[in-house]
Amino acid sequence: MTFLILGLVLWSGLHFWKRLAPASRAAMGDRGKGIVAVGVIASVVLMVIGYRMADTTVYWGRSAAMTGINNLLMLLAFYLYAASGSKTRITQFVRHPQLTAVIVWSVAHLLVNGDTASFVLFGGLLVWASSTISLINRAEPDWTPAHAVPIKKEITAIVATVVVFGVVAGIHAWLGYNPFG
Repeated sequence: MTFLILGLVLWSGLHFWKRLAPASRAAMGDRGKGIVAVGVIASVVLMVIGYRMADTTVYWGRSAAMTGINNLLMLLAFYLYAASGSKTRITQFVRHPQLTAVIVWSVAHLLVNGDTASFVLFGGLLVWASSTISLINRAEPDWTPAHAVPIKKEITAIVATVVVFGVVAGIHAWLGYNPFG
């Protein structure tokens, strides 16, 4: 569990750096971007290794219903993430689509993974994303929703969502975690 927690702390620290110490981060310039990029990769590696190695207590397991709900929530999470890049219609209502995607992703995974390591990983990322939204909203209280978008962008985001969902489901199955029960 140590690697998992270290990964979460590193991930959070790197992402909070810009929010909590903007002058320090800005002073680093492009070198700071490199530090963050390498650090984020290291944090993901630590989280994956820590999650796979963790001795964990299981409180609940997967059920067919929760697996179905998880998959629907994952489609929503991927759509929110895609929407942030293409500024689709949902960005007129959701200020932070990427962070909201992380929250939806975390909740979806907690529904089907009722063990201690999952509470730490997915719960930790849920807390990080929620905290980041709060920090951004406090620093920048004014928000102008995105403008109307062409239907082509909506279709592109939906197609990208389905393709990415399929790829991620395939990777999960290849790793031995069948996302379809």
